[in-house]
Amino acid sequence: MTTDTRSTSRLRDDPLVRRLGWASALLGVPQVVAPAGFARALGVGDAPRHRSATTAVGVRELAAATGLLGRPHPVWLWGRVGGDLMDLTMLARALKNHNGRGLGRTVAATAAVTAVTATDVYAAVTRTRRSTPMELTAATTVTRSPDEAYTLWKDLERLPDFMVHLDEVHVTGPRTSHWQASAPFGRTVEWDAEITQDVPGQLIAWRSVDGADIDNSGEARFVPAPGGQGTEIRVSLRYDLPGGPLGKAAARYFGEEPHQQLDDDLRRFKQIAETGEVVRSEGAPGGKRARGEFPQHPARPLTVDELKEALS
Repeated sequence: MTTDTRSTSRLRDDPLVRRLGWASALLGVPQVVAPAGFARALGVGDAPRHRSATTAVGVRELAAATGLLGRPHPVWLWGRVGGDLMDLTMLARALKNHNGRGLGRTVAATAAVTAVTATDVYAAVTRTRRSTPMELTAATTVTRSPDEAYTLWKDLERLPDFMVHLDEVHVTGPRTSHWQASAPFGRTVEWDAEITQDVPGQLIAWRSVDGADIDNSGEARFVPAPGGQGTEIRVSLRYDLPGGPLGKAAARYFGEEPHQQLDDDLRRFKQIAETGEVVRSEGAPGGKRARGEFPQHPARPLTVDELKEALS
């Protein structure tokens, strides 16, 4: 059986793909059969150009429905995403040039299409088998000895304290653990991992085992900083990002840029190593709630103004 045949068979039994297919069919039929009435229902008027645009969108929806229900493939899902962006562009133009009649319906339609776009992006990213190998590197310096920094990192169940995309890590054996993490678009992924190298005070490396939702590996090196001023921690992470380049771009668009995440994680590790907790900054919370909030700055004393405010 070829890869395309397996992909088609898998997606044909996918409930979300089938629901999106039927949604396209239900939207496409009235747009083609009664474009003027459909345009009026959206509050955008029924001028010839509106009817033509509505008919074109309906034809596109019926094509997507035929593909998703007949021979489903990720390309149809990405086609829906492209169509959604076109719809949002047209609705934005309609809102800009609106005469006020039926404005509420146009606003509601825009909100609905925005929600549908998020669903389509999620479906396209998560149903695309291709993946892009990602390698991330970052470093920070902490005012702790290599042994102290290593010991803190080796306590795997504390990793979610500063790695905000991690929900839970449970140690399951001397060299094994189970990880649960938050992924783009509200997904949760899990995997079992094993420690592949462990040199106390110098290096700890790990990798996911077979069956992981996302194949990944990483290592943290602990190197004495110049002049005996603490420890430089060098972290490398490698994983396959689902959805290929489009998935990476979509994740970045929704505020989940992997490189920035790792930099922020190491800032929080520095704060824990030096102060015992994540230092709040710019009102940003700690732990998992920090996701999507302001990046943390390196640990520092309170300024004079901040100290006055705290004492007032």
